[in-house]
Amino acid sequence: MQREDHLFAATYVRPLKREDVTEMIVAAKIKRKLTWAQIAEAVGQSKEWTTAACLGQMQMTAEQAEAVGKLLDLPQEAVDLLQVVPYKGSLPTAVPTDPLIYRFYELVNVYGTTFKELIHEEFGDGIMSAIDFKMELSREPDPKGDRVKIVMSGKYLPYKVY
Repeated sequence: MQREDHLFAATYVRPLKREDVTEMIVAAKIKRKLTWAQIAEAVGQSKEWTTAACLGQMQMTAEQAEAVGKLLDLPQEAVDLLQVVPYKGSLPTAVPTDPLIYRFYELVNVYGTTFKELIHEEFGDGIMSAIDFKMELSREPDPKGDRVKIVMSGKYLPYKVY
């Protein structure tokens, strides 16, 4: 029996996980000197959505996953995993430690109540959807130093009375 267990241990290969696919994508992107915009062009979606999908936050169609797989020379198992509904939420800690991501956390800490008040004043009691959502990120030239411009648009979802 021990001999069979040893054989199993020697031949067992861990199945690919979605995090592995993200690492493969980022490594292939770097190796091929591609931008997210170039990958998005192959996928046929925005650079913002495509980046989120490649980083494991969105589900791709078969055609989109095949396009990424072909462009980045991914194994079929990785292409298949790109089509699985992801477990959303990519931050490893409750309070982000990456300086850039932390600034968004800080932004919500400082302006979150302002967003809430102004949205409720304009729309009523409800939320902005992160499901029916669009985002566009661009560089805004400025003589004092370029600025990051992020436009977010989410469908307003009112709370229902029942």
